[in-house]
Amino acid sequence: MPQLFLTPAERKAHRAEAHHLAPVVMIGGDGLTSAVRRETDAALSAHGLIKIRVLEGERDARAALLAQLADELGAAAVQHIGKLLVLWRPKPVKEKPVDEARKPGPKTVKVLKYSSRGGQRPEVRQVRVLGNQRLTAGGKLKRASTRQKSIKKSRA
Repeated sequence: MPQLFLTPAERKAHRAEAHHLAPVVMIGGDGLTSAVRRETDAALSAHGLIKIRVLEGERDARAALLAQLADELGAAAVQHIGKLLVLWRPKPVKEKPVDEARKPGPKTVKVLKYSSRGGQRPEVRQVRVLGNQRLTAGGKLKRASTRQKSIKKSRA
């Protein structure tokens, strides 16, 4: 997989986002093993932007490691500072199955009840409205009544 390349502005934005992240992958004395590659790939798929801590090796070896990881995983090398490496890859889009028969679920609605005096704050309530209910202008919940079926239409 080829390595992604970022513009300087994109790289700067990703560095700022990665500042508060903790390292999710650690590379020890064994170096870049297949288990490390798998974990890095899984972390990139889950988070998109990750930090990797390299516990051993010289600066040149860590830079080569960053380039190798970015090339193998199709990611972009964002930053190499000390023993920390930062990689970015766009997160894959998860597709949600669409069920046409499914109806919308309950909604949470804020209801404001104003005081009869003008200077007080309005009372705020969170009301959960189900599918068979409606909210009146006064802020009350009303259930939908069942409709009566026509006797003449049911005979035909």
